[in-house]
Amino acid sequence: MRGASIIGAGSWGSAFSLHLARLKIPAHLWVRENEILAELRRDGVNRVFLPGFTFPAGVSFTADLEEAVSSTEVIFLAVPSQFCRGLLVKIEPFLTANHTVVSLTKGIEEKSLKRMSEVMVEIFSRRRMPRIAVLSGPSFAREVAQLHPTAVVIASRDKDVARDLQHRLSNVAFRVYTSEDVTGVELAGALKNVIAVAAGISDGLNFGHNSRAALITRGLAEIMRLGKACGASRKTFFGLAGIGDLVLTCTGNLSRNYSLGYEVARGKRPRAIVKNMKMVAEGMATALSVHDLARREDVEMPICEQVYHVLYKEKDPRTSITELMLRRLKAEHEGED
Repeated sequence: MRGASIIGAGSWGSAFSLHLARLKIPAHLWVRENEILAELRRDGVNRVFLPGFTFPAGVSFTADLEEAVSSTEVIFLAVPSQFCRGLLVKIEPFLTANHTVVSLTKGIEEKSLKRMSEVMVEIFSRRRMPRIAVLSGPSFAREVAQLHPTAVVIASRDKDVARDLQHRLSNVAFRVYTSEDVTGVELAGALKNVIAVAAGISDGLNFGHNSRAALITRGLAEIMRLGKACGASRKTFFGLAGIGDLVLTCTGNLSRNYSLGYEVARGKRPRAIVKNMKMVAEGMATALSVHDLARREDVEMPICEQVYHVLYKEKDPRTSITELMLRRLKAEHEGED
């Protein structure tokens, strides 16, 4: 790989830059915040989003999008979903058909309800249409930076693109699998954040392992129902992007979405929690998008619906739990054939 650019110097973008450098791939990290850029250039560290790690010489830093895009052949997009469209519009003039753009973002755009790959297709002109892929799976940024063994999946409708990236990005600490189900991989990565908020609420209310296990299991059923309605493959949700990432974000204390739910259960107001977070909890925005998407596709998603009401209508979480438990009784796999 001639080089790669990472758009976004949050925790995941920073950790992924570190991973690329370890693979001996020249990495160009685009940084929006002037203070963080100055710190990276001066000290080689990102104390705000990835403290405790020093970037090697293989990572360079820039605030110039044209420089970041034009100097490399692979672009990794690692910014919150609500900022993706604006950045994609800005980088589009510098792209060519020889570029590959990989989304590392796990979210659904508000209002349009598009996945990130759909936003890319909408923005990129046919004359400049690059190759497109998405990467997802259970991958806390800090653990990737710490070289903890991690497995992810990269999806593209072009098998050759997925295989090429798989071989370029894999090493002893980072194993990449391939998939053609872009829709399923993206939906799984986005929707698990909403279920993670629910898991945080459950733990914040001092419920036990039974409750969390039920949320994960029934949350997966909801994700699969919406995935089926949107044309995704069922087996994707039993893989790394699905159950793998779902278990991670519902049980790991590094999950921002779990933390959001936990603090809500402790009585804090959702918007105040998000405002004070250094990093974005995608589950907040995704709860709204999923609420709208489920209605559009006429899919029943009771857990996600209750999370939406807790976050946006400030509904008492205990009332939501009661309503979930007292819903109409039914067979476990009713309507899931």
